Amino acid sequence: MARMSSPARGHSHSHGHKAHRCSFHPDRQDLYVRLGTVSVFVRDQERSLRFYLDQLGFELALDADLPSGAPRLAVSPPDGTAVLLLVAPRPGSEEYRLIGRPTQIAFLTENVERKYQQWCSNGVAFSQPPQTQAGAGKSATFLDVDGNSFLLVENEAAVREIEELRREHVERLESEHMAAMELETAREVQARLLPQTQPEVSTLEYCGLCMQARTVGGDYYDFFTLGRDRFGFVIGDISGKGTPAALLMANLQAHLRNLCSTYSSRPYTPFAVEQPQRLLQAVNQLFCENTAARAFATLLFVEYNDATRRLRYANCGHLPALILRSDDALETLDSTSTVVGLFDRWECEVGESRLSAGDTLVIYTDGVTESFNDEEEQFGQERLIEALRRNRDLAAPALLRTIVEEVRRFSPQKQHDDITLIAAKCR
Repeated sequence: MARMSSPARGHSHSHGHKAHRCSFHPDRQDLYVRLGTVSVFVRDQERSLRFYLDQLGFELALDADLPSGAPRLAVSPPDGTAVLLLVAPRPGSEEYRLIGRPTQIAFLTENVERKYQQWCSNGVAFSQPPQTQAGAGKSATFLDVDGNSFLLVENEAAVREIEELRREHVERLESEHMAAMELETAREVQARLLPQTQPEVSTLEYCGLCMQARTVGGDYYDFFTLGRDRFGFVIGDISGKGTPAALLMANLQAHLRNLCSTYSSRPYTPFAVEQPQRLLQAVNQLFCENTAARAFATLLFVEYNDATRRLRYANCGHLPALILRSDDALETLDSTSTVVGLFDRWECEVGESRLSAGDTLVIYTDGVTESFNDEEEQFGQERLIEALRRNRDLAAPALLRTIVEEVRRFSPQKQHDDITLIAAKCR
């Protein structure tokens, strides 16, 4: 049954029912059944509504129009699933003659005495004050503004049940609080896994950002010093979302940082073209050995030579990076291999390019291009390229912020995927 958030009326009627709080047991196999509404006959719906809302503290459960245009109103106590439909029958009808009689409706409370005192102070009339019943427990009888009488009942079984529900509620709140604290700690730990410092690169101005859709996520970017004027950029997108993806991201980051330190210590010659492949083959092997069978990551690894401005890259199933040249020409760094982590026998090729003064390199994850608007239209690569062209004169940090702002204007609803970018501008 519906329960609207505000008791105020005088506004246009809303239509239909909202989900009402109920005792639903998902382990039951038979079809769900519960009490819908109980009719209470009244002379004036608005007058009765004010009594139930203001004096009894009930909530508005339904405010809709009948086909005739007459209001259909229902109220509910703040606890439980009982819904009272306030019906104003035609004077002289059989239903009208039932107004002011016992309704045979009983409301359950954990303390009849205290509820009696509370409602009396609110002006509620009782035809029978609290009395102890023969079978233990207490009861009282109260009247609404039309003289309809209701029973207010307290019994030991109900009190025990309510106390147990309160204990469960406290335990649930404590559990949720602990889970929230653990997630916040995980968020802080994951934030520390992203680059805290940047290697100095004389010919590049660069930066990166990662905006997770949840507290933690599976996107990853990093910067490495590889020795002999070489620097590394990497961006990755782990399969899955949330905590499982964050754990895999930490696993991948540890492998990459460990292997890049080894990579940087190796002798480098102009003919050592196999080193990026060896690095990524080792990453793939470790990822396969230390993760579940279906876990994988897309990855784009870029090695940049600060002296020659030569760029070597391996695109492992990732979206193509974009190079916007100073003359407005566009180059893409397309896939050179499949994703990391799915196959033991894995090979990749290395592509090459070169940056010149005025060129801009942008690497990104699908949280940018697959953000969608209300029409389910994706932001897409073309809009990203247009945003890059419009804002190419901005410094790298401002360029990334501006791109993210454009994505958010296009897709203002809740973020569904991590958004990660790296921008590098050649001086």
